[in-house]
Amino acid sequence: MVVSVNEIRKTFLDYFAKNGHKVIPSSSLVPDNDPTLMFTNSGMVQFKNILAGNETRDYTRATTAQKSVRAGGKHNDLDSVGYDVRHHTFFEMLGNFSFGDYFKDYAIPYAWELLTKEFCLPKEKLAVTIYHNDDEAHNIWKKVSGLPEDRIIRIATKDNFWQMGDTGPCGPCSEIFYDHGPEVWGGLPGTPEEDGDRYIEIWNLVFDQFEDLPDGSRINLKRPSIDTGMGLERIAAILQGVHSNFETDMFQHIIKAIADLANTDPNGPLKASHNVIADHLRAICFLIADGVLPSNEGRGYVLRRIMRRAMRHAYLLGVKDPMIYKLLPVLQKEMGEAYPELYARENLIKETIAIEEERFGRTLDKGMRLLDEEIADLPKGSKLSGETAFKLYDTYGFPLDLTQDALKSKDIEVDVEGFDACMERQKAEARKNWAGSGDAGVEKVWYGIQDKCGATEFLGYNTLKADGEIKALVQNGQEVSSVTSGKFELVANQTPFYGECGGQVGDIGVITSKDFTAKVVDCKRKLDNVFVHVCELEDGTVKVGAFANFEVDETNRSRICANHSVTH
Repeated sequence: MVVSVNEIRKTFLDYFAKNGHKVIPSSSLVPDNDPTLMFTNSGMVQFKNILAGNETRDYTRATTAQKSVRAGGKHNDLDSVGYDVRHHTFFEMLGNFSFGDYFKDYAIPYAWELLTKEFCLPKEKLAVTIYHNDDEAHNIWKKVSGLPEDRIIRIATKDNFWQMGDTGPCGPCSEIFYDHGPEVWGGLPGTPEEDGDRYIEIWNLVFDQFEDLPDGSRINLKRPSIDTGMGLERIAAILQGVHSNFETDMFQHIIKAIADLANTDPNGPLKASHNVIADHLRAICFLIADGVLPSNEGRGYVLRRIMRRAMRHAYLLGVKDPMIYKLLPVLQKEMGEAYPELYARENLIKETIAIEEERFGRTLDKGMRLLDEEIADLPKGSKLSGETAFKLYDTYGFPLDLTQDALKSKDIEVDVEGFDACMERQKAEARKNWAGSGDAGVEKVWYGIQDKCGATEFLGYNTLKADGEIKALVQNGQEVSSVTSGKFELVANQTPFYGECGGQVGDIGVITSKDFTAKVVDCKRKLDNVFVHVCELEDGTVKVGAFANFEVDETNRSRICANHSVTH
C-alpha cells in the first residue's frame, strides 16, 4: 500500500472525524500554555490544561496533526539527525484524544481498526506492549486483535507508564510496534535485542486514569482520558515500504531539489548532508513561521544552531552562496496545503533565512579553513583543544555542537572542559569591564540577572496571553526572592508583553496566579533582550520560581501599534 505522506495524514484525521472527533489545527511550535517547554514536542501539549482538569472546551473528542520540534533542552535529537533513519528536528505527531469521554475500550479498537483496515497493515507484523499490571488493556487487546500472548508484552518499567510531572494526571501506556522482518537485526521489546531496528514503535496510547498528589499518594481520576501519538514520518516509511524516513516521498522531493541546486548525487558519499538539509529545512521554516527568529539566546539560539548546521552541510556539498532559502517553494508544495502559514509568512521565512545565510557564509569559509588547519595533524580518537573550539565560537560564530558535528566523521572529539573554561574567563572579564563602565549601581543588578537567566522569549507576535515562570524579582534596586507589597520589577522566561524598544512603548496588563495579582504598568528591555515587567502588587505574594499567567491589555496594545505606525 503506497500512499503519500499527505494522504496518510488526511486518512488519519478523516478516520477520527468520522468517529466523532473534532479536527483541531496544530498549535504553534512556541507553547503558550507551558513555560517549562522550549518547543511543542508532542500532540498533547496544546491539551495539557484540559488533561490536568484546569480547562474545559466545547468538545470531548479531538484529533490533530501536530507540528513538533525536538532540538533543544530535554528532548534534543539534533546530533542524531541525518546520520540515522528516524530522528528529526521537526516532525508531525498524529493523535487522538478523549477528555473524559471514551477510554481503553474504544481507544484500542480505534487504533487496531485504523492500522489493519484503513492502512491495511498485516496483523502478523504487529506487536503491542502494555504496563505489566494492566490486565484491562491486555484483555481488550486479546479480544480485539487476537494477537498471541507473546505479542502482547507486559513491561514493568516507566517506558509504559506516563506521568505529566511529579504531580498531576498519569497512567499506563500501550505501545504498538511494527516488525520490519528477520533481515533487520533486533528483537521484541523486553528482549536483549530490543534496541535493534527490526521492531519499531509506531503508536503510543496513553491511558490517563490516575492522579499523583503532592503527599505522594495516587488516586483514580474521576474522568479518565486518552492521549495518543503516532509519528507521521515513521508510519509513512512503513506504508511506503522503505526503511528510512528520508526515503519517503516528501523527503525525496526535498532531497531532489537540494541535489538539483547543489548539482550533487543525493545517494553518494555526502548522502547524510542531503538528509540533514532536508530535515533542517522543515524546522527552520516552521519555527520562523511561528515567530521564532535567530538570536543568541533561548529558542532563537536553537534556531540559529539548526540553520548553521544546515549551512555547514550545504558548504560540504560545495555550495558557497546562499541556497537554503531557495528550497522554500518545494516545502510549500509538499506541506503548504496542510500548513498554510508557509504561504502566509513566505516573505519573512525567505528573508530571514537569506540574511542568516549571507551573514554566516562570510565567516564559514574562514572558520572551516581554521578548523582544517588545526586538525590536519590530529590522529583519529584525539581531541581538539578547547581554546581552538572557543576561538571558532567567539570569532566565527561556530557553536560548540557545530564544531563537534564537523569533527564527527573524522572521529575527533573536542576538549569540552577547556572550552567551558574559556567561556567562563570571557564572562568574568565582561563582568569586570561592565562594572567599571560608569553605569549607575542600581542598573548593575540586570547584568547579573541576564547572566543567570538569559534572554526573555517574546511571544507577543502570536498571542497576548501566556504562562511564564518567574525567574527574577527586583525591588528598590535589589534582587529579592519574593515581594509582598508595593512596586517591583519582574523577569520571566517568556512573555507576551512587548518591551519598550525602537520608539514603541511597552505593553501594560496583568500578571496573575493563585497566589497573587499584579498590575503591569510598563515593560522595558534591559541589556540583551531581558524583558522587565514594571509591576504594582495588588494582592498576595510573588515568588521566584512560581508560574503565572501574563495577559496584555489588548486595547492598549492596539492603540500603541496604531500610534507607532502613524509615527513611521
